[in-house]
Amino acid sequence: MQKLARQQNRKGSKIGFVPTMGYLHAGHVSLVHEARKRVGKNGFVVVSIYVNPTQFGPNEDLSRYPRDLKRDLTMCRAAGVNVVFTPSDPEMYPGKQENRHCTYVSEECLSRGMEGSSRPTHFRGVTTVVAKLFNLVLPDVAVFGQKDFQQAAVIRRMVRDLNFPIRIVVAPTHREPDGLAMSSRNKYLNPEERAQAVILFHALQAASAGVRKKAVPASQMLKDLSAFITVAPLARLDYIEFFDPETLTPVDKVKPGTQMALAVFFGKTRLIDNARL
Repeated sequence: MQKLARQQNRKGSKIGFVPTMGYLHAGHVSLVHEARKRVGKNGFVVVSIYVNPTQFGPNEDLSRYPRDLKRDLTMCRAAGVNVVFTPSDPEMYPGKQENRHCTYVSEECLSRGMEGSSRPTHFRGVTTVVAKLFNLVLPDVAVFGQKDFQQAAVIRRMVRDLNFPIRIVVAPTHREPDGLAMSSRNKYLNPEERAQAVILFHALQAASAGVRKKAVPASQMLKDLSAFITVAPLARLDYIEFFDPETLTPVDKVKPGTQMALAVFFGKTRLIDNARL
């Protein structure tokens, strides 16, 4: 992969990169189209498919994360991807099988709350694997989805702090017709859970409507939305946060321009979503 990327660099071709864990959907395809737009028709678009073990906690869904490489490759061909990079665990983490992987990348500021609190080892795994992928793919532009808002912010900070010569683009969240954010983990939902999962999107809409006329104390908004989400009997709230979209600092008053993020369980399936109110 690195040799191929260097060949493209020597030819003067810009490289656009979309890192994924596979089981692709229309949201991923929209990221590919964004990458193509950024590098032009003569550019080189790379999609990586790698289920990264270091970003999963001990009791999370690493072993059952959905995989369908044949389907993914078909979608990538149709979307005009130039190369699909599918590394193995030993290639990405030499020595890990003997518990000898020693070097990690860790962002210490934006990764502490929200997903960082609920999944303490998650972001160290994300930043480590993305840094490694950047060194292998050598992209000029990398495209991430806004559904993973905190992740995109953490990657952008890592790129800035470690002087990666890469432009990070965050593309809009792609949604199902009823508003549910597209996610590979939606596959886990049974029909009843799927019907109720739209409560995440409805909560974002309710919060936006609630601040349209005046600012609302974050504590009150949290109380109101927690009650709102319990209308879906299968929903179990993990967190709701209101924060500054640039610094990710929690706010006391929720108003237009505030970023809201939430995570909700349906059975063992944990879904996330966010929006600028």
